[in-house]
Amino acid sequence: MRLRAVVLIIQMNELCVCELTHTLGQAQPVISRHLSQLKETKILLARKQGQWVYYRINDALPKWALDVIRATLNGVLDLPPYQNDRQALYTMSNRPNQACC
Repeated sequence: MRLRAVVLIIQMNELCVCELTHTLGQAQPVISRHLSQLKETKILLARKQGQWVYYRINDALPKWALDVIRATLNGVLDLPPYQNDRQALYTMSNRPNQACC
């Protein structure tokens, strides 16, 4: 679940918890727990905007770590469930920054 979230986030630059909840088909507490663990390890950064929390890849990660994330993205991009996740995200109605979720 964490790898799927990281792959989505790096593709989109930043995602709201509600987008990840919708896309990954998990309850908000489950997604939030995974994101919290990624934030604790400094892989992700979070920012709050109103009631929404947005996550992005920490650009202060060492170059080698960003290279590993990008290489992983390239390796899984066209495979299920990653391809399916991207399609689910694109079909989500009421996405933040387009409308409130």
